Amino acid sequence: MKDTAAVRLLVVDDHNLFRRGLIALLSRDTRLLVVAEARDAGEALKLAQAHAPDVILLDNHLPGVHGVDALPQLCAVAPQARIIMLTVSEDADDLAQALTRGAAGYLLKTIEGDDLASAILQVRDGASVVSPEMTGKLVAAYRQALVNSAESTVATEQDDTEETVAEARPSSDTAIGLARLSPRERDILREIARGASNKGIARTLHIAETTVKIHVQHIFRKLNLTSRVQAAIFAVTDPDQA
Repeated sequence: MKDTAAVRLLVVDDHNLFRRGLIALLSRDTRLLVVAEARDAGEALKLAQAHAPDVILLDNHLPGVHGVDALPQLCAVAPQARIIMLTVSEDADDLAQALTRGAAGYLLKTIEGDDLASAILQVRDGASVVSPEMTGKLVAAYRQALVNSAESTVATEQDDTEETVAEARPSSDTAIGLARLSPRERDILREIARGASNKGIARTLHIAETTVKIHVQHIFRKLNLTSRVQAAIFAVTDPDQA
């Protein structure tokens, strides 16, 4: 059963105008409650410990210590909090560092208000979220990691390599799910792997955005997935989608 209490938020951003505007926007949603705001990583650490927020919205380009560098300490002082990077950075390295250092999401500041609120609720409930514009970069990094892993393994370690790569592939249950996808659902899964948003997919495939949303829900159900990121990763590991 999902928690119905308002999500307690800590907003961390050094730009006063943006931070205040963001707080005003979030405050319109009764499902969200901003309990504190910070201008830099040091202030964020103190407030995270004092207020125990459910979700922290963290900018990356902060004065002094960058957001991605503050992630380990934030996770330590507020272990109950889920952290979403909310940034202008479309750099793949920033994305990779954020996710490996404990962030539960990576969103661009161009996100719509309703989509941000939805993402916060998803993260509070245990999901991970990544902006559609960044999904393609995440998939590319994952694909390159698999290639690097295979190339760096010598012949005497071939069995270990095969086991490692096999673990990254879909399970038999997921493979069965992939076989159940319709041609249209496979088209949409391929577009998700490229980082396309629902609106972008609708435009590419010449169908309604509401139709895309329905297909995405069907894909999640058939593959037993909960996010677009998971769907994109499975698209990469499925040979028919590569």
